[in-house]
Amino acid sequence: MTEREETNSVAIASNESFSGWTKTFTDPRLCAAIVDRLTFQRRAITQTGTESYRLAHTKAQAERAEAS
Repeated sequence: MTEREETNSVAIASNESFSGWTKTFTDPRLCAAIVDRLTFQRRAITQTGTESYRLAHTKAQAERAEAS
């Protein structure tokens, strides 16, 4: 990651805001280090604030399965 970000762009997509990343990276220090590395000297961080179609579709399927 370090070598890549020094020479090229890195794009990461997530359904969670940075504050929600602790659900995936359960060690708070590790999570903070990852966010720090990804955001250090960045020109743009784009948060769309929109719901993911794939996430909504998966949730709907799970709800239908539970109702059956």
